[in-house]
Amino acid sequence: MRVILVEDHLSLAKGIGNALRDQGHAVDHLDDGLDADTFLSRHSADVAIIDINLPRLSGIEIIRRLRARGNTIPVLVLTAQGKTSERVAGLDAGADDYLVKPFDMEELVARLRALFRRRPQVAPVHETVGNLLYDREQRIVLHAGRNLDLPRRELALFELLLENRGRLIEKDRIADSLYGTGTSVEANAVELLISRLRRKIDGSGVTIRTARGLGYMLDET
Repeated sequence: MRVILVEDHLSLAKGIGNALRDQGHAVDHLDDGLDADTFLSRHSADVAIIDINLPRLSGIEIIRRLRARGNTIPVLVLTAQGKTSERVAGLDAGADDYLVKPFDMEELVARLRALFRRRPQVAPVHETVGNLLYDREQRIVLHAGRNLDLPRRELALFELLLENRGRLIEKDRIADSLYGTGTSVEANAVELLISRLRRKIDGSGVTIRTARGLGYMLDET
């Protein structure tokens, strides 16, 4: 999943971010309400975690604006312990679920997975490209019936390329999607992932084309 986290408590945000990244998810973190609203108006993700009490713009107002723009991203609200009014206000504004602080990280991750599963699925469960079969439900890639056994980051890269098959994806966009916007990664991290994935899909009738200085594109040979 790509997760947008809006939380101004930096130690809590760091803990949530680390827990999600450890499971292979990309996290974009913002600690200011107005900045978060601007970011959400320009970027997409699979799910958002939004705290209620934020500088400059409340989490409630962020959600209201999000829904007014027609954005249906699932939202999990973080609320202060015992404040029923905050939970009600968050749900009324358009949030899909809430979690009361303090909470267990395992429960947070489980709730995010549940929200992700409830999203409308418009893509088919199985998709064929070249001689590869991608199973979205199990998140596996098969070649001639054999599981390619891709590590999490390589699998996320394949999914991103497949979703944009035949279209060029900029290197920066790939890095943002896999690691989170603003995350510090090595300069050649994307190139290394591309190289590893290329080797694993070699001979499958599928290739990753390079537009030097621009980006990459998944295509059939």
